[in-house]
Parts: sequence; C-alpha cells; structure tokens
Amino acid sequence: MAELIIHTPSKKKFTLTLVQDALHIQREGSKLKKIQLRQVLEAEYKSKTVQVSFIHKSRSSFHLVRLEGKPQGEPEIASNWTEKVTKAAYEGLGVKRGRRLRVLVNPHGGTGKAISVFTQKVEPVFRAAGCILDVTHTTHNGHALEIAKGLSLDYDGIISVSGDGLVHEIMNGLAQHATPLKAFAIPIAPIPTGSGNGLALNLLGLEYGFDVVYAALNAVKGSPMDIDVFSFVQGGKRTISFMSQAMGLMADLDIGTENLRWMGDTRFVVGFLRGLIPFKSCPIELSYKAAPKDKDTMARERQESLNRPNALSSARKHPEGDSLPSLRFETETEGWTTFDKPMLFLYCGKGPYVARDYMAFPASTPDDGFIDVVVQTLSSRGEVIGGLNSAPQGGSFWKDSCHYVKASAFRVKPLAAKGTLSVDGESFPFEPFHVEVHPRMATLLSLSGHYVAPFPPKP
Repeated sequence: MAELIIHTPSKKKFTLTLVQDALHIQREGSKLKKIQLRQVLEAEYKSKTVQVSFIHKSRSSFHLVRLEGKPQGEPEIASNWTEKVTKAAYEGLGVKRGRRLRVLVNPHGGTGKAISVFTQKVEPVFRAAGCILDVTHTTHNGHALEIAKGLSLDYDGIISVSGDGLVHEIMNGLAQHATPLKAFAIPIAPIPTGSGNGLALNLLGLEYGFDVVYAALNAVKGSPMDIDVFSFVQGGKRTISFMSQAMGLMADLDIGTENLRWMGDTRFVVGFLRGLIPFKSCPIELSYKAAPKDKDTMARERQESLNRPNALSSARKHPEGDSLPSLRFETETEGWTTFDKPMLFLYCGKGPYVARDYMAFPASTPDDGFIDVVVQTLSSRGEVIGGLNSAPQGGSFWKDSCHYVKASAFRVKPLAAKGTLSVDGESFPFEPFHVEVHPRMATLLSLSGHYVAPFPPKP
C-alpha cells in the first residue's frame, strides 16, 4: 500500500492510495472512489505538481478525469509514488507504456461525427496515456486499404474510428501487404462511430459497445487477441472477411438501408421489418464442411471459452513465411453437406453481435477455427416477428427453424439471376462464391481476452 496526500488549486484535500489492484481516491469529507488500475492512464510528478489521469464511469458512460494538486511531503515521495502507480497500471498489467498507434478516422461514417468524437473524447485519452499518434482522416473509399497495404510494422496498434466497413478495408489492406502475416500481427481496435459497430460490441459488450472513451481505453490497455478470419473467393478474386456474409433477408436489410445510415444501427431493425413484407425465399444452393457439433455442445464450448482467455500464440508473434495461407477447400469435393430446405436467409460469421439489436452468432468464439453458419428456414412471419424480442440475446439460436452449424468452409451457388449478397456490410455480386476459415490469422485488442456476450439460456 502506497499513500499520497495532495491539495488541489481549489484547496481541496485528496488522499490517493495505491492498493493491489486499484487506486483509491478519497476527497476529504466525500465517499471513497475505487479506480481499477486498468482505468489509470497516467500518474506524473512535474513542476511540483502531481497529476493523475484516469477514466471514470459517471452515470451511463465513461469520462476522462484529471486530478492534480500539490503533494504533501518531500518531492522524492511524490516522484516515487507516481512511478509506482504508473508501473502498476502498465507493467503490472503486462501493458506497454506509450503505445505507437496508427489512427484512421473516417469523417463520413455513420452520422458523420467521427472527427469531433475523436478530437473531443478519444484523442485526450490517448494523449493522457502518453501514446504516440499518427492520425489520418480518410478521404475516399479504399483510402484505409491503401494505408494498411504499406503500413510500417513498428506500430503497436491500428485504431479504426468508424464502423465495421473501415475495419474491412484495413484487413484487406493488410492482406495485400508485402509481409501480410506480420502485418496481421498488428492488433486492430475499433472506436465505434459508424452505422454498423458489431466488432466494438463483441469486444466491449452491449453495455459499453458504443462508449468511445471505453473503446479508447481498450486501445491503450487491451491485450492482443488472435481471431479467425475468412477468405471470400468469387470469380477468382480473394477478399478477406472478418465479420459476416449474408444472403436473403439479412443482406437486403443491410445493403438495402444504406440511405438510412443517419439512423445509426437502428436502420437494421427498420430494414428487417421492411423485408418481412414480401417474405421471399433465398434462392441459393448451400454446401458446407461442418464440424460434428450439436447446439448443446456449441453452447457448452462457448461457456467454457469465457474461462479460457485467448493468448497471443508464439507462432503469431513471430509468423513464418510472407504469404497468405493457401486455400484448402476450394476444389475439394468430399465431406460436404448440402442444405436443401427453403430458407429465408443465410447468415455466416464470427463474433456474437452484428448490431446491438441482434446477436446472430451466440456460439461464436474468437479462435475456434470455424465460421458459424446460420440458416433461417422459411417458417412464418409470425414466428420471425415473435423472435425480435429475444434477438439481442441470441434467442433464435434455440429455435428449430434456425439451422446452426460450425463449418471450416462453405460454398454458395445462386439459383436466381438477381439477389443481394453482403460481405462485412459491403455489397458484392450475386454470384457463386466460396468461403473458408484461416485460424488465428488476425489480431484485435481486447480487455477481456474473449467476446463479451452472454450465451442465451436454453428454453
């Protein structure tokens, strides 16, 4: 236990106490505040003044707090105390001080407030933590891809201030890097300012998934977490997908609501209800290489994964080879299962949440080596509408009309001339394609080491 007393410019007395896992802040005559060490950004003694910066939750969201004052006692005591606090808040948590971050801000994402959000809320957190920033405001479609393609390998993180679309660009830029596997070892952290922020929800949870200050803390204090990503192959062209591929109703509500981006992720609910009016089937032929897992097994393994935090493997820290993994299943013909029932939609992906109103893949884990394949059979409007209330909790998982499998690869052949196909929220031609999983190829920053999403209980 290490204690320091300071007096603020307004003559208030504070007692600051470093304990094993927290910083206790006691204002004279007020209630004790307990700040977790991971929320502490800086403790510094300079110009005869102690300054402590941390993030603190006030009501429903986090805010940056700076507390400064003159220390009581000898200067050496204050200097030693601030160094102890900083060491406990960084090295004590296995976190590097002063991360070098490549920040990409998309001014046009979501409601168009990314620049002001970054300047007013996110950048101050980074500065308080002593981060070295290299910031670019993207100017055109594909700009983030171009930057990632030529990215220096000495960054500690890539920060996406936008929605899931910019992460898709970054991933595909890393795939075109001169040394893609080394580039993919640089962890990505999202700051949710887009219309689709599923990745932030999966990393931070439903409670804090839209809290940009908490997301900034993740960029400063999160640990690298390996994740599986996918190769989406169509017409001989290979695209990296990190989140989802959708056809039928789910693709229609995503691509068909581009004009409603100003609504944020509420646009997906509007699109869902609008898509139920025609209630048309998804005309495709689907085949997949499935793992022998039933829903009960998937539920158990998902729960077990929460107690087994993802650790960055030594192989990922020092990847061998300079090329992307070769495709294993593109021409393979044995061991495939064909789904032959009428379907409302096909939805495949990684990460439980795709929006705050929809947990599409509740059994998903970051690095199990599979993609979750969900087929909603063509049941009835009433059943689908009835499932809306439980959609944020992943309630559809247990429904008989929801066909849910883990697959190492799948392929699709459209059976109609027109339709909608969405990959990570981006529109792709309604043509045959193939998807396969690349285990633990990419890296994210995470405060927990797993997806922050409760599993839906079995009815």
